[in-house]
Amino acid sequence: MIVSSLQDYGRILALHPLFKPLFDYVSQADLPNLGFGRHIILNDELFINNINPECVSQEEQMLEIHRDYIDVHILLSGEERIGWKPLNDVGNMVKPYSKEEDCALYKEPATTYIDLLPGQFAIMFPEDAHAPIIGTGKIWKIIGKVRIDNI
Repeated sequence: MIVSSLQDYGRILALHPLFKPLFDYVSQADLPNLGFGRHIILNDELFINNINPECVSQEEQMLEIHRDYIDVHILLSGEERIGWKPLNDVGNMVKPYSKEEDCALYKEPATTYIDLLPGQFAIMFPEDAHAPIIGTGKIWKIIGKVRIDNI
């Protein structure tokens, strides 16, 4: 997991060849007028989900993992808590991995929590079980989906 500010995203660009096109897109797009939903940047290799969800309590949010995509959570408004736990320490699976959805769910508490403010982002790799969208009220965020096998 990596947590940083959008003003410092240049430091992580060398970690994956698709991070630069993702952050270039986010910095150049007219985000307030970009409709909610999925927006393709580069076929199924790189896309974003522009969402405006209602946050949920820490107790009810489940940990999720992804195998095919790195998640880049970019908060645009509101406050969001994201729980984290190493995948090797997770065990109470409630939804087996689905290749189609690239997701498995686990019902257990995270061991670490981070609080994102607008202009901050968190990158979750396949070994990072995470529980996003924790808090109260609505938030606006972009989730960048970066295909792993492009490394």
